Amino acid sequence: MRVSKEEFQMKQNPLRKLYIDELKVLYSAENQFARTLARLSKEATSHDLRAGFEALIRQTRKHVARLARIFETLAESPEGKHFKGMAGLIRADTEMMADDREPQELDVRLIATVRRAEHYEMAGYPCVHTYARLLGENEAALLLEQTLNEEKVTDAKLTELAETIIIEAMELEDPTPAEKGLRKYLEKSAGA
Repeated sequence: MRVSKEEFQMKQNPLRKLYIDELKVLYSAENQFARTLARLSKEATSHDLRAGFEALIRQTRKHVARLARIFETLAESPEGKHFKGMAGLIRADTEMMADDREPQELDVRLIATVRRAEHYEMAGYPCVHTYARLLGENEAALLLEQTLNEEKVTDAKLTELAETIIIEAMELEDPTPAEKGLRKYLEKSAGA
């Protein structure tokens, strides 16, 4: 059964509201993430990790700008939603980091924190991309797809960096107790 144009537009209203609400959540999450990355970058002990975080801050700012551009085309404000999930995720992880005293352990924990935040975002972008397509917001759909692809590349880079830091920690001639514990954990998990 075909739906008239007016019926279709009426059905779009709840989808449009959901789309805008989800975009606001992502906008809030990306802004929180950018602020957190700036702080985490200062805590990183690895030069490569610090440089990676700085690049990620720049990328995150581009994501925020893309979202702002989408809001502008929708004639909507991006403000109004505070994404409590991202704030809680970051708070929980940073509390755990306070106990990490060894450089490699701290850096790996920082990467895990950032990856969790990235995955939270990666879960949201496919949804808003689908909504944009269904609503005929083709330019927005392309921008959202571009951001999602960048999130995936970033996740792969962070994984590689974490593995490098862990391998370097395992190859130390005189490892600290924390590094020995990390080595033992990795050897145990590799044998599982």
